[in-house]
Amino acid sequence: MRNAEEGSRVETFESSRKRSIGELIKDHIQKNSLSMRKLANLCGIDVATVSRIVNGKQQPKLYHLQLFSRHLNIPLDKLIETSGEEAEVGRSEGDDRMFDALDKMLETFGDDRWADSRSTRARIEQELAKCEQYAKTEEGHRLIRQEFDAKIAQLNGAGPFIERLKRMYGRYCDNSATEDERALLGSALLYFILSVDIIPDYIFPIGYVDDAIAVNIVTSRLNAQGHSA
Repeated sequence: MRNAEEGSRVETFESSRKRSIGELIKDHIQKNSLSMRKLANLCGIDVATVSRIVNGKQQPKLYHLQLFSRHLNIPLDKLIETSGEEAEVGRSEGDDRMFDALDKMLETFGDDRWADSRSTRARIEQELAKCEQYAKTEEGHRLIRQEFDAKIAQLNGAGPFIERLKRMYGRYCDNSATEDERALLGSALLYFILSVDIIPDYIFPIGYVDDAIAVNIVTSRLNAQGHSA
């Protein structure tokens, strides 16, 4: 009898306890017979990012919640409600100054100062190559058109880095762009949209250094081919 009462109390406690966003995601990963790696692949997010969110070591962004909602069949409003203040749904007005600082860092020290080893830059180039192939697919094209504006709005930032991305997107959408040019532009845009996380985005604004380096790499390649970005 006592065991039954204790079990009831435990059940009541568990049902009343607020579930964390990580627990909710983990539960639906199991329900959908997925692994964190498989979910990461479906979402186009680095598996380390998914792991950090599930284990409470990283705050989810609204973009992450949108992807989890889509691939785990969880209503977005439920994810937002569960995450509460954890979700980074926007940034402050001071973020413009942070993005300005990012641009100044890259202008002063160059890409190599922040891609602190050749292996880091090589990883960025490898991810860009994957994104370039993805950009050639209908799914990749659709993702760019559907998610770019939302990602820019999520950052709520300004400065040369953001403006370069916007120009790249405008050229990507231009019907006069060649197939090869659009694939290169798409690689930088997808790298940015998918939060590849060679340097985690949540280390703000340093986390966007690799995105800026990716944009620089693609810009150099475009210029070498006689295109402008």
